[in-house]
Amino acid sequence: MVNILNMRRTEIRELAFKLIYSLEIQKIDNLDEQIELYLESNEVTDKKAIEYIKDCIVGIEKNKEDINKTIQDSLTEEWKIERISKINLSLLKLAIYEIKYKDIPFKVEINEVVELAKTYGEDTSSKFINGALAKVVKEL
Repeated sequence: MVNILNMRRTEIRELAFKLIYSLEIQKIDNLDEQIELYLESNEVTDKKAIEYIKDCIVGIEKNKEDINKTIQDSLTEEWKIERISKINLSLLKLAIYEIKYKDIPFKVEINEVVELAKTYGEDTSSKFINGALAKVVKEL
């Protein structure tokens, strides 16, 4: 557990990714309750971190259909969104949300998410994420 004060955006993004992943692999009855439990169990106390994480989770949920369509459109014809690992799917959701809805510079976002893919994903995750996000950016 990490006591988080004045965190860097990269560290906050990693926490947001971990929560997105957690929500991907479990059934959720109450999203707000899950967010609060996550923040509490990870001892997240930095107001900016809390605001950022909540914004990402709620924003991804609110724009779920558009984000999923964007992911599907970024895949080759033989791939379906259901085939993507939960880690890669979580990373793509985070990146697409920030690129499309938060005006985060796409180069920064892609770089950070690719780094997370190298840490948490499979051997091919970083290339897969980079390719999918390049296609998303090109379409925007």
